[in-house]
Amino acid sequence: MKRIKIGQIGISHEHAAAKMKSLRAMGDIYEVVGVVDDRNSTAARFPSNDMSPFDGLRWMTENELFAIPGLEAVAIETANLDLVPTALRCMERGLAMHMDKPGGNDLKLFGKLISGCKARKLPFQMGYMLRNNPALQWCCSTVRKGGLGDVFEVHANMSHDYGDDAYQKYLANLPGGIIFNLGCHLIDVVVSMLGRPRSVTPFLKSVSGSPDHAMNNGFVVLEYSHAHVMIHACSREVDGLHRRRFKICGTKGTVELCPLERFDSKPLTMHLTLSEDNEQYSAGTHTVDFGVQHDRYRDQLFELAHVIRGEIKNPYTYEHDYVVQEAVLAASGLVVWEASP
Repeated sequence: MKRIKIGQIGISHEHAAAKMKSLRAMGDIYEVVGVVDDRNSTAARFPSNDMSPFDGLRWMTENELFAIPGLEAVAIETANLDLVPTALRCMERGLAMHMDKPGGNDLKLFGKLISGCKARKLPFQMGYMLRNNPALQWCCSTVRKGGLGDVFEVHANMSHDYGDDAYQKYLANLPGGIIFNLGCHLIDVVVSMLGRPRSVTPFLKSVSGSPDHAMNNGFVVLEYSHAHVMIHACSREVDGLHRRRFKICGTKGTVELCPLERFDSKPLTMHLTLSEDNEQYSAGTHTVDFGVQHDRYRDQLFELAHVIRGEIKNPYTYEHDYVVQEAVLAASGLVVWEASP
């Protein structure tokens, strides 16, 4: 089958190098035609120091990329606040997109991008890194089917302790700090699972010793009719990366996933306790094994290829992406949440 011609705009996003590594490992599906260097941007960024995924690629300007014959798609991996303006230029050229997270700090501008892609029927994929996590996919599917009964509580954590002082300064230049930068991944999962919340209330603070405006210790409450969701992220939690978790409590069962993901050649496992049998498991406590994870982004990029070729519909609608962005900005203290009528 003919490979999809794709280029990458930007190397300044935290995921840029890893995303290129995944694309190049999928040489039977994607033909990577080149990369656009965005390091002259003045936007806040915290890129990977590993440039090896870009070895041997053709470096080009954005206009040179757009002029590539047969170009079908673009991976947008610029600094966070450059993502949406870049995506709008790609949209105007009718290109399918994988755009990393989050969707900028301007809800109207993101709405313009979403409505434009929808009107043009362009494949558009947000790069939320937990979307193809097998355990969280299982959780979303099970909750929607009522396998845990009525959900009344969700606790989720996205903390870490990497980056030292440079990362704290980086967060200080992002609206909403760590909730904007990392809490967005959890908000995407929650909206996928439970839909649009009734309210979003942020509590944004800085850890002692960090810049006062770093907002590197964030807590957000999303309220639903019969449930509350609590999302926390902090960039100063000792060994926090390995303690990231997602717990769901329902009237018929509880699940807890910790860590959220692992790439240490050990299987990703989740604890499940049910008060009664469901269609998959009997009442009692189970350890659910989802196997060894190898590449965080491969399944998502494989999914994008299917969408581009018209083989499947995008599992995430334009409307879903808009609600997630609306919630992310409310959780970052940038917009006032408006309850659904």
